[in-house]
Amino acid sequence: MAAHGEADQLGTTSDSDQGELNETEAPGKSEDHILFASDSFDDLTYDGLADGDQQSVQKGTIHAIVRQTSHDSRSNTPNNVDHDSSEVSAGEESVEETAEVNTQGQSVSNATEKEDVVPQLSVSQLSLDEEDVNTPEWKNQKKHVFILSESGKPVYSRHGKEDKLVTIMGVMQALVSFVQDAKDSIRSIVAGHHKFVFLVRDHLILVGVTRGMDSTQQMLLQLMYVYNQVISVLTHSALSKIFKQRRNYDLRRLLTGAEKFFDNLLNLMDTEPGLLLTAVRCLPLDSAVRDIIAQSIVQNAKVKDLVFALIIAKNQLVTLVRMKKYYLHPMDLHLVINLVNASESFKEAESWTPICLPKFDASGFLQAHVSYLDNDCEVCLLLLSVDRDSFFTLSEAKDKIKNRLVRYNALQAINSSIRRHSYSTQQCGIPDLRHFLYKARSTAQYTSPELEAPYGSQEEQERLFGMYHYLHHRIHTSGRPLKILFHVGQYETLLGWVTQGFELYAVFGPLITKTGAIHAVNKLLRWIKREEDRLFILNSVTF
Repeated sequence: MAAHGEADQLGTTSDSDQGELNETEAPGKSEDHILFASDSFDDLTYDGLADGDQQSVQKGTIHAIVRQTSHDSRSNTPNNVDHDSSEVSAGEESVEETAEVNTQGQSVSNATEKEDVVPQLSVSQLSLDEEDVNTPEWKNQKKHVFILSESGKPVYSRHGKEDKLVTIMGVMQALVSFVQDAKDSIRSIVAGHHKFVFLVRDHLILVGVTRGMDSTQQMLLQLMYVYNQVISVLTHSALSKIFKQRRNYDLRRLLTGAEKFFDNLLNLMDTEPGLLLTAVRCLPLDSAVRDIIAQSIVQNAKVKDLVFALIIAKNQLVTLVRMKKYYLHPMDLHLVINLVNASESFKEAESWTPICLPKFDASGFLQAHVSYLDNDCEVCLLLLSVDRDSFFTLSEAKDKIKNRLVRYNALQAINSSIRRHSYSTQQCGIPDLRHFLYKARSTAQYTSPELEAPYGSQEEQERLFGMYHYLHHRIHTSGRPLKILFHVGQYETLLGWVTQGFELYAVFGPLITKTGAIHAVNKLLRWIKREEDRLFILNSVTF
């Protein structure tokens, strides 16, 4: 597959040359669970509970939390107090209540109405707003993503309007059905320079079309993120109830206004390596400052139904505090980051919005109190609760948290770190190193330096990201997974190295030798190890 004189060297170097670290020495490793540890192509089996937890999850993790907190409240209440004997299961809305199933707090139509009323556009609006799918500009887009119902109704398209794509999506649905009739499932089709990848889930079909470096597995991962975004807006329970009642239901009615979240998520996939690695980048901070931030949350957010509290700055995780026994999956955290990143309205005032986190519990909503802590709207605090009526309680907690962060100069430290723009490869002290991605597998966190010359332009950054996709694909190919891959290219040399403790993808100048790259990587690992308290969250803080 190499071109222009490129070559891959696989395999095994001697221990003396390789100098592999023991797993216990892997930078960023922690015995504490901060996030749910996930591999790059981890299948969607995580249910939010700790390993070995025997609680019933038949009604979902949120239901288990509501039940537990309700039990704790009753245990602390005098016996002469009457209780409502009925148990309310969070997130188990009937289809008649789907007007509440929108993460943006918008009013949506009732799913049980007799008519599928689709908003009509005037001729002038059609000519102005809709992209002609027959134009070369539409056909030559580097990546397309389509969502359609199992009956073939359009739901979403990354480029162009769904109304113009009825025929195309009908063909896609016919292909899926034809293969299913043969008791098989379609995975991908290669036609010329384009690759068509299909992901079939309950009631929905997702199709990705790419002419880039994305492998089939990587496209499936991206489609899974898009599917999870749908669930984040509606919940899996509501989606199932809707299509069980009406197989031909037009889902666009319930997703009105959510298009910006799909668009933003797909843009993040093209620029944010964390979605490729299924890992989260942490804002570089002194560990003492990070401890102050976490303790500020613990001391001032003592709310019984609060499940997660986190601070995000510039798409980077600053801190995460969680309820005991429950963990956030990196894919869910990426949906939270996408929600914040795509919502300008959150900058206007404190907000209260339901959000479903599919890997945590696909059947119900958490209620998110979203607020910014600084005037520049760079530092966002999210308090995720199972209590629908705790907005004002969490608002008071937010004020207390902010006051303590200001008093201890922690908010200033966060803003200073944002202005420093991470770190440069020059700080690593390795002359031939141009860029790298490092993922600590036990904590599902990654770190990387700023993009500098020769990757300063958008074109070069896209090329670099394409090379990372290639390297990641070759390392994780299911038929022949690799531990080490040394790739000699025309303009740079790549090294991929995966162990039980970490994944490392490094880019060097074109003249470096394999031995030189191995020694440089070992030096890089030692540098990351020295900086790990600043680059990673190593301590799990709980309520």
